[in-house]
Amino acid sequence: MMKKKGVIEQEIIKKITPTTQERAKIEALGKQLEQKVASACKAQNLKATVRVEGSVAKDTWIREAPDIDLFMRLPNSIPRKQLGETSLKIARNATRGSPQIERFAEHPYLEAFVDGVRVNIVPCYDVKPGEWLSATDRTPMHTDYIKKHLGKSLRCEVRLLKKFLKGIGSYGAEIKTGGFSGYLCELLILHYKSFLSTLNEFAQYGQHLTIDIEGYYEGKQRELQKIFPNPFVVVDPVDEGRNVASAVHKQKLYTLIAASRVYLKKPSTTFFYPPKTKPLSAQALKERIDNLGSSMIFLISDQIKCVPDILWGQLYRTKRALRKQVELNDFRVLRDAAWSDEKTLNIFILEIEQLAIPNIKKHLGPPLERKSESENFLSKYSSNNAVVSGPYIEEGRWVVELRRKYPNMTQLLLEIMKNGGKNVGIADLISKAFRKKFEVLVNNEVIEIYNRNEEFSEFLTDFLSGKPFWLEEER
Repeated sequence: MMKKKGVIEQEIIKKITPTTQERAKIEALGKQLEQKVASACKAQNLKATVRVEGSVAKDTWIREAPDIDLFMRLPNSIPRKQLGETSLKIARNATRGSPQIERFAEHPYLEAFVDGVRVNIVPCYDVKPGEWLSATDRTPMHTDYIKKHLGKSLRCEVRLLKKFLKGIGSYGAEIKTGGFSGYLCELLILHYKSFLSTLNEFAQYGQHLTIDIEGYYEGKQRELQKIFPNPFVVVDPVDEGRNVASAVHKQKLYTLIAASRVYLKKPSTTFFYPPKTKPLSAQALKERIDNLGSSMIFLISDQIKCVPDILWGQLYRTKRALRKQVELNDFRVLRDAAWSDEKTLNIFILEIEQLAIPNIKKHLGPPLERKSESENFLSKYSSNNAVVSGPYIEEGRWVVELRRKYPNMTQLLLEIMKNGGKNVGIADLISKAFRKKFEVLVNNEVIEIYNRNEEFSEFLTDFLSGKPFWLEEER
């Protein structure tokens, strides 16, 4: 029997709200790290204010995944180019002996795992409001604003929204995800007052949504639209010139809209705790691809050495460039995707209608009444080796039939990648990787890679399904 709204939310709140003991542990670790980072700053003769920020400071963190965001407010005498390098050195010293990963937002920062807890040590400048020198300068003020305005009762609502967004794959502002940040979730709950009210609003989303909690643009609608032409705008309460929702990809916004409608109609705990994908067997995968009716193209490259945030930016840029070139050559792309294990393997996926298209295509010229354009058209195609037939007149306009340069998709991709594809928009690091090794696999040729990589097998299984798990709740 389906549980009612309210009952499910209370169940989830009990699971995701930290206990008193858990809070004490994380707070103690945060204080310990504050002292270590402050000492490391002092050792470098740097005057810095070190403070825990983010969800731990605001008590909106989820017990299953505590993250400690530690910010170093550094003097603005440090040049921007040196900010990342300086802060990384301090962070490494403060977390020596713990696993460390270099990350990148506007500038580098360090992610470390201390006592099993993910810790982000981030630099920012110690500036006054509005005098921002880097994007992270606002974060301490975000913390102060939320602590002042978000009451205790609303913190559980924030946790619910975060957990829901995680479940449907729309949480996280990092480049890989392009979803909702924790701060954005807090502002949404602050504005709508509850998790269910927030879902109700998104379920009714039209073409534009603007939230301006502090009323900076009250009575200034034209100015607002000029500054923020985005379909989803949340004006930052501590910076009227910033849209907190600017990093949210349209696909993640649309996912929240659709999932909200389904949840409100038929709520379920699976939205918060999605089932783990069970990869298709090799035989089932082969049968699935054989029965698609379309063609699957996989472009493979090896390791690309860079931090994950830069890697994903390069992957997405390359994905767009590949699709553009494929479509310019008259192949119809049904879907595309990029996948990476962020270590040794990167894969681009293109699902196209046909692997091979006719050798000839009809190319329409200008109508006869456009005399100058007609003369140019005739001049270009009357003695062109690519012309199979024409120029001839059809329905009052000039027409030619041209021989396609690349009627086969594999042939096209191999030609594009002769120099790594840099001249067609392939991102620099991907282009370098393609020049070292580039492989095109068609349909079931991907099975060997599929069999030896569980993460990719789960991803490809979901991709081929195309149907979000939560849509099953509609039944």
